[in-house]
This record gives sequence, C-alpha cells and structure tokens, in this order.
Amino acid sequence: MEHHHIYKEGASPEATILLLLHGTGGNEQDLLPLADLLHSGAGVLSVRGNVLENGMPRFFRRLSEGVFDEEDLIRRTSELNAFLDAAAEQYGFQRSKVVAAGYSNGANIAASLMFHYGDALAGAMLHHPMVPRRGIALPDLSGVPVFIAAGKRDPLCTPEESEELQGLLSGAGADVHLHWEPGGHQLSRTEVDAAAAWLHNKL
Repeated sequence: MEHHHIYKEGASPEATILLLLHGTGGNEQDLLPLADLLHSGAGVLSVRGNVLENGMPRFFRRLSEGVFDEEDLIRRTSELNAFLDAAAEQYGFQRSKVVAAGYSNGANIAASLMFHYGDALAGAMLHHPMVPRRGIALPDLSGVPVFIAAGKRDPLCTPEESEELQGLLSGAGADVHLHWEPGGHQLSRTEVDAAAAWLHNKL
C-alpha cells in the first residue's frame, strides 16, 4: 500500500536514508526539522501513517491506550517494509542504508520492523517506544545499532517497558544504547542531540 511521504535525496548515492516516523496525530512534515539535526548529509524519507484514529494519523490500530491491535500491527509492519523496498527502487537509494528515527507511535512501528524483519533497518533511533509484541522469536539483529530515548517520568512508556525493549533487542544481537531523560513522553531537544551524537559515532 502506498504511503503519503516526502523524499529528499542525500548528499551522495551511498548516503544514509533517515526514515522519519511521526507520533499519533502527526504527519510526514512533523519530524523534518530533525533530519538536519541528526545527519545533515542524509537522505530523508518521511512517511505518514495509513491508519486514522479519530482523524489522527497513526501507523497501526490500537484497542485502547497502550494496547495494540496485534493483527493490524503485523499487517501494517509488512506494508511499511514493502513500501521501503518500493521506495528504494523508485528513488534509487540503497535499501540497506535506511535508518529509522521514530517518535512514540512511529518508534513503535520502527521497533516492529526490527521485531519482524532482520534486514529492514540498518539502525534505529526510537524516541519513547513501547514493546511492539511479546512472546515471539526475534530475527537475528546482530550488530544493528539502536538508540532508545526514554523518560524517567513517562506515563505511557514506563522505565520498565524501556528496559524490557532494550533487553529483547539486545537478546537478538542488536547494539542497544538506552538514553534517559528526566521528563515524560515529550520529544526533547536534548534527546535529539544525544541521538545525533550516537548516530555520528555509529556511522
């Protein structure tokens, strides 16, 4: 399925492609200011979620706050992975260079890509994510770098949830860095700066 999106070419054909994934109620414009902060030479593929909840775009349905519609999550994750394959072909970027930067619901779909497809992402910056699924075997994520930004007073993504996600990804071989913020669920400039420094070290 097609996604509304914005694509901006990187500085070179081998450039990292930042996959920007917004939070609930956002759109493909929301995280564009982050791209230059994270990696000024990267290409950008900013995507809008295909699901509407009370008129607000999301990447998959939920049954209630914090309770995901697992069947829809699996389907939308597959759709997004197929879209990335098609976009790489359409725009001529290297599929193996896609690094996700997602916030809240966008971070959850990025985590779900890694939970279901070992080669979907070259890395990920997950800002205030939850554990997308439990009780499944993860693919081999050996060496895939992952940055998780979590708030110590986040009412939606508790510290325990952040640590659980770190453990699951690490258990599959991913190279996970968990960054703590003192506040809640908001996306802060300090965590974006920390993600940028982490990305610079990993690339």
